[in-house]
Amino acid sequence: MAFLQQFASQGSCVCGLDDLAVQGTVKPAPQFSASGDAEVLDKAIKVKGVDEVTIIEVLAKRSNQQRQQIKAAYQQAAGKPLDAALKSALSAELEDVVLALLRTPAQYDAQQLKVAMKGLGTDEDTLVEILASRTNSQIRELKKAYKDGKFVCMLNFKQRICALYEAGEKRKGTDCTVFIDILTSRSAAQLRKVFQLYSKYSKVDVAKAVDLELKGDIENLLVAVVKCAGSKPAYFAEKLNLAMKGSGYKGKILTRILVSRSEVDLVQIKQEYKKKYGKTLYKDILDDTKGDYEKILLTLVGSDE
Repeated sequence: MAFLQQFASQGSCVCGLDDLAVQGTVKPAPQFSASGDAEVLDKAIKVKGVDEVTIIEVLAKRSNQQRQQIKAAYQQAAGKPLDAALKSALSAELEDVVLALLRTPAQYDAQQLKVAMKGLGTDEDTLVEILASRTNSQIRELKKAYKDGKFVCMLNFKQRICALYEAGEKRKGTDCTVFIDILTSRSAAQLRKVFQLYSKYSKVDVAKAVDLELKGDIENLLVAVVKCAGSKPAYFAEKLNLAMKGSGYKGKILTRILVSRSEVDLVQIKQEYKKKYGKTLYKDILDDTKGDYEKILLTLVGSDE
């Protein structure tokens, strides 16, 4: 915890890795009308009892860029922000997902990081997921969002992580700089080649090597970097499965992953999920959630395949 608390409080960001050719489940709507959607949403908000089904149908089936246009059209027509109107009309998990969909990807990541660092504790899982999985371009946009939110984002990751490690979690016989240099300065394609070569010289894979040599938050972060370099869809499939198994409510993880990956690689995440667990992501969400929250998540996921 100490490592990520210091690391995150400085606003540092891991160098994001490049994505493979991937595909999202949410596509831009054809014959799109921002003003028309804004009008439909206004009626759904004002109708007695609130028309949640229409709100889900509109927002979960529009691209993020289209949602930003809807927000602007609603502001112009209604004279107030769409997110404020929806926040007043909705509640619980549905409200969380809808408000997440209305933010740009960078704004959503920045908001999630801010929440993760708020209060007495630190949500290491959220920090690790975002810092390890975002691409270089996403990190650059996140940096802008941090600045807009009066945060300072310092990207000199290698020096800062080594300094923190040397100060707190260094273990005799382990050269942290080797792990950090390789895992944070190569592209995903380069890392995959490194991992293949490494397996020829070692009885354990790179993720296991990191686990054996490092401990604590630095281990969790670098293991996540290794997994994301190998396959981001597989990494997120594993996180989704863990969020839906066992005890304890982990809806925030479902929301964060499905919203943030819906236009990125959710098609591949679904494929990895079925391959690894023998059942569809759609079916597990159907079994694990209910009500309007279930409806909006399944709309983002798309078909049961």
